[in-house]
Amino acid sequence: MNTLQRLHAEQDQSPWIDFIDRQLIDSGTLAERVKMGIRGLTSNPTIFAKAVASGQYDELIRREIADGHDTRQIFEAIEIADLGDAADILRPVYDDSDGTDGFVSIEVEPDLADDSDATLERARHLWRRLARPNVFVKIPATTAGLPAIEAAIAEGININITLMFSVDVYRDVAHAYINGLRTRLGSGGEIGRVASVASFFVSRVDTKVDKMLDAIGSGAALEARGQAAIANAKLAYHAYKEIFEGDGFDDLAAAGARVQRCLWASTSTKNPVYRDVMYAEELIGPKTVDTLPTETIEAFLDHGIVSRTLDVGLDEAIAAIRAVESLGIRMEMVTDELIAEGVAAFTKSFEDLMGVIDAQRKALAPA
Repeated sequence: MNTLQRLHAEQDQSPWIDFIDRQLIDSGTLAERVKMGIRGLTSNPTIFAKAVASGQYDELIRREIADGHDTRQIFEAIEIADLGDAADILRPVYDDSDGTDGFVSIEVEPDLADDSDATLERARHLWRRLARPNVFVKIPATTAGLPAIEAAIAEGININITLMFSVDVYRDVAHAYINGLRTRLGSGGEIGRVASVASFFVSRVDTKVDKMLDAIGSGAALEARGQAAIANAKLAYHAYKEIFEGDGFDDLAAAGARVQRCLWASTSTKNPVYRDVMYAEELIGPKTVDTLPTETIEAFLDHGIVSRTLDVGLDEAIAAIRAVESLGIRMEMVTDELIAEGVAAFTKSFEDLMGVIDAQRKALAPA
């Protein structure tokens, strides 16, 4: 087995690919990746923008223009086609894993992040459009997102909660999932096929904290670089075990409920000084997902080390966070800023994507 296959076989971690475009599907590359051990897929607006600009969707855009569709409708046609086909390629993984893996994720537009009702309605729409059991709808872990997440779970919609940085917010997200399941079970709904992942963003924590440590510049500050993100993720996993392996979930588990797995997002190494598979190697543990960009997949296949690391060194993780905070950097402030910046960055990426599609639409429209 290669290292991706060993992640799942030996450590019960599911590697997913953090990339999609039409070429990935039509070339057979995604199917090959699945054979190599990839067990799911996520997407984002930046990736779609690059693909649209490359001309991969020109024929589809021409058809959409002929049907009188606007820019947002064209994007929906693109993402529904791509993610629907990707879900079909991954469907055997879903079936073989009894609904644990084989998922693709489609995202509620980030400009709805502060509107619970609009987020929920959009999640319902995307869920109906794709009409496949191995789909997650992405909703961000904003204050407005939490009620939408709970309501969507209660309706049986699979949800990927995204843009998480804080352990406290993770606890809120986990309880939103649990409350949604309880509501669904109480109304006589089936909960055994409802799935959810909680996407915890990793490398962005180090990027922000390291910049602050560099500005402090002391020996203690420089020594603390590159540790906050992994420590933060380990504390989140500890919270996961408390919630889903504790007594409070037993009744739901007995009724067939699945745990809400932690998903590690943003696991490419941004700082070239650090090992290129640092986050992938340091966050290996059971019942988790790691979404990897293509370059990190290649690096991990080449020289990644497969070993259970996620729940090792909890005391060291606590000490690492304390060391950062002792220097005047409050992690609560860091994570609050990161989610605000994350929503803003995703909104800008989506606006850029709309601009790319609009330019392509105008270029391809009949004279």
